[in-house]
Amino acid sequence: MRFYPTFFTAVFSRMDPERAHRIGFLGIRAARAARVSTALRVYTRPDPVLEVEALGLRFPSPFGLAAGFDKGGEGISALADLGFGHVEVGTVTAQAQPGNPRPRLFRLVRDRAVINRMGFNNEGAAAVAPRLARARRELAADHRGRARPVLGVNIGKTKAVPLADAVDDYLQSARTLAPLADYLVVNVSSPNTPGLRQLQEIESLRPLLGAVGRTADEAADRHVPLLVKIAPDLSDEDVLAVADLALDLGLDGIVATNTTIARTGLASDPAEVEAHGAGGLSGAPLRRRSLEVLRLLRERVGDRLVLVSAGGVTTAEDVRERLDAGAALVQGYTAFLYEGPFWARRINQGLARTARPRR
Repeated sequence: MRFYPTFFTAVFSRMDPERAHRIGFLGIRAARAARVSTALRVYTRPDPVLEVEALGLRFPSPFGLAAGFDKGGEGISALADLGFGHVEVGTVTAQAQPGNPRPRLFRLVRDRAVINRMGFNNEGAAAVAPRLARARRELAADHRGRARPVLGVNIGKTKAVPLADAVDDYLQSARTLAPLADYLVVNVSSPNTPGLRQLQEIESLRPLLGAVGRTADEAADRHVPLLVKIAPDLSDEDVLAVADLALDLGLDGIVATNTTIARTGLASDPAEVEAHGAGGLSGAPLRRRSLEVLRLLRERVGDRLVLVSAGGVTTAEDVRERLDAGAALVQGYTAFLYEGPFWARRINQGLARTARPRR
């Protein structure tokens, strides 16, 4: 199934990246609508040897799809059909918002990277909630008798809401979405919402995470595993401070890392990079720093928190490296755009080969 790189070069690479994403996602959902999914799942289903327990949940594979691909929960079941062990929806905000002006998504093909300044474009928590409910029913039916793909929900701050009112804004999303989520992620690390990263400062983060955790559990009438997603641009000292806070608050885990505002070490023409402007860089160039942050966190927290590693993951070897470095779960996104619809299957096949004991 390696026809996709040729297709990408011939078709998608000549197309506006956001339009290409929309068309590709429509194609994935169309396969589901055409009832191809049952046959597809036989082909893409992770080997049972990959099942892993984390966050009190059973994942069919440690490899999942990071937030950003399906912002509105429109194709959860279709994406699960491709072999992802979990699908993280979002980022969802309490209020609907269009995001930043276009163009806002750019490829750096030589670097296997993407720059985005999407700005949390989504239809708002109230619109996303019924899609999550439907997806939960579909996942349970599709994977009866087996570990089903896990549904995560990533929430962020509405752009129009002042930082002073950010906690109430997050709480609105938590009340609406936590009852439908297997786990919840608080995103305070996107560079595309003005002021958002200030919420990573400990004095702001403590009351936010504490309030979201309490509200999510009350709304769901159960414990909803809660994680915080952090930026790779934090200093090592600040990474460790967030880790200590997460332990102190009794959080379930940390997602590390989000996109970066750095532009160092790129193979792309500097003029091209500069022309694309501001935004978060994701993809292969993030690999080294994401791994560094993971190792810092693991050294600090041991196995007391679930560490979810994201950033620069392309191959099964990359995923295995993160697992060996202490991640319980690993997420990818940008390489999906370059590798195509059977990317998760190839990752799972590679992981299964290394997971099986030698005879």
